[in-house]
Amino acid sequence: MIDRDGFTSGEQEAEPIDMLAAYFEAHEWPFEHVGDDELVARHRGSWTEYEVRAIWRDDDMVLQLLVLPDIRVADDKRLAICETIALINEQLWLGHFELWSASSTLLFRHGALLGPSGSLTLDQAQLLVESAIDECERFYPVFQFVLWGGKNPSEAMAASLIETHGEA
Repeated sequence: MIDRDGFTSGEQEAEPIDMLAAYFEAHEWPFEHVGDDELVARHRGSWTEYEVRAIWRDDDMVLQLLVLPDIRVADDKRLAICETIALINEQLWLGHFELWSASSTLLFRHGALLGPSGSLTLDQAQLLVESAIDECERFYPVFQFVLWGGKNPSEAMAASLIETHGEA
């Protein structure tokens, strides 16, 4: 696969923010740079529109990827959502969900240590972004069951798994 900037899948490395910009552009996702080390894109998923935010920490050689599924949690649901997050995070190998205390925003976060080169391939960019969005898509119904469906976290997890199996 070749994107508009000439990066070929698996072949070339670039600065993380530049490679992610090339990935977003190739997929025609709207995005903007927020300084030299941060990029914000938008992607319409099956359930909602996601804000995808990438932050590069050059000192640590860490690329942090945040995916925000546009879910705000009311104060009366915080405890149930925190329990839901704990149940979900037990099932994740990479990344985790969290709830920002200041804004009550739900998000998925993954940090990738890129090593001494501090560079990213197109394949890596694709894997990071797609796996993060896939996890948000996978668990979005669970959060909705807790927030709006009147289910407790365990019931929401079970209901979501049953519906997923029913669609296969």
